[in-house]
Amino acid sequence: MHTETNMRNIFKNIIKGKTVIVGIGNITKGDDGFGPAFVEKIKDNIKAVCIDAGSAPENYIGKIARENPETILLVDAAHLDLLMGQYRLLNSEDLLKSGFTTHDISPRMLIEYLGSQTKAEIFLLGVQPQNLSLGSEMSDSVKKSLEDLVKLIKEVNNA
Repeated sequence: MHTETNMRNIFKNIIKGKTVIVGIGNITKGDDGFGPAFVEKIKDNIKAVCIDAGSAPENYIGKIARENPETILLVDAAHLDLLMGQYRLLNSEDLLKSGFTTHDISPRMLIEYLGSQTKAEIFLLGVQPQNLSLGSEMSDSVKKSLEDLVKLIKEVNNA
């Protein structure tokens, strides 16, 4: 898990040049809606291309590649062995070593394909989900992290 100050500095270092932020997740499955909710809250307030890829990010690879980004930030609920609602930023190396996912396509396949289609640095902002049940609301712990992270990225991007 990262601290607020640490996360602010991380965002400053990675959100540079042309950036594409991709929200991944299913909004009908509680905390799995973290990625789409993040993109929805920042899309009109940040200097980046924001894409809600839902639970099928592989369908947006062409659109992401056409943007010719320097940075791609994937935002998703992910099993990271953290406390519920805690978050971590992983780089593509970390992602390629891991096998976690809450979706049909593995992060490894997605990262490898995005890497073959772009020259971008690729990161995943993952939050530890508490509840992924169909029809459930986002948990309070994930909502809190969502609000904190949205505030931080807006501050950094508009500074």
